[in-house]
Amino acid sequence: MKKLLFVLVCVFSLSTFAQESISEGVAKSKQTMSSDNEQMQAQLAMVGEVLTTTYFKNNKTRSETFNLMQGNTTTIMDGDSKEMIIMMDNQMVGKKYMTQSMDPNDEDMKDVTIEKGDETKTILGYECQEYNLTVSKDGTDIKMDMFVTDKISAISNQAAKMGDKVPGFPLYMEMTMSQMGMNINITHEVTEINKETVSDDKFDMTPLEGYEKTDKLMGM
Repeated sequence: MKKLLFVLVCVFSLSTFAQESISEGVAKSKQTMSSDNEQMQAQLAMVGEVLTTTYFKNNKTRSETFNLMQGNTTTIMDGDSKEMIIMMDNQMVGKKYMTQSMDPNDEDMKDVTIEKGDETKTILGYECQEYNLTVSKDGTDIKMDMFVTDKISAISNQAAKMGDKVPGFPLYMEMTMSQMGMNINITHEVTEINKETVSDDKFDMTPLEGYEKTDKLMGM
């Protein structure tokens, strides 16, 4: 009986900690892609998992992503100034960066539909609310199903341009893109969240030395 009580206390303690709001820390996530088209699937298989480390503090977020196709990409977002910088180090185009506003404009949102879903899901101990997004533009249909929590004070790359229409940080997303009869499925999930001190240097929006400014980055 004592052992059972000890286990129950430990489980309750872990659950309570997991539900605690975190305003400073580090999250790690992975993204996988697949397609029903054999040629596209072969290319996606070569990319493998896309790994991202996200640092967040004081309404600022820094995400560092690596994959074989796009190399290293660093995105820094300031939720107060609504500004963001994206720096990409790619062996095909070199080191490039661009800055842009995080505020969604009418052009960004005119083809986007966002609805609150009926489901909730517990991920890493956090209760997450479902949101469904649909985008139809230039012959491409994109559907996204995401589960977000309001306990993590970080800005998501995927939801940054949606303003306050997606109120929270996504811990799990499934996205389907359809174009010319070919479907691409993308799954993005946060695998680890740690409450820890993050240096202010992480959120310095000064472009790194050797990076050249551009108006458009590859794949964006």
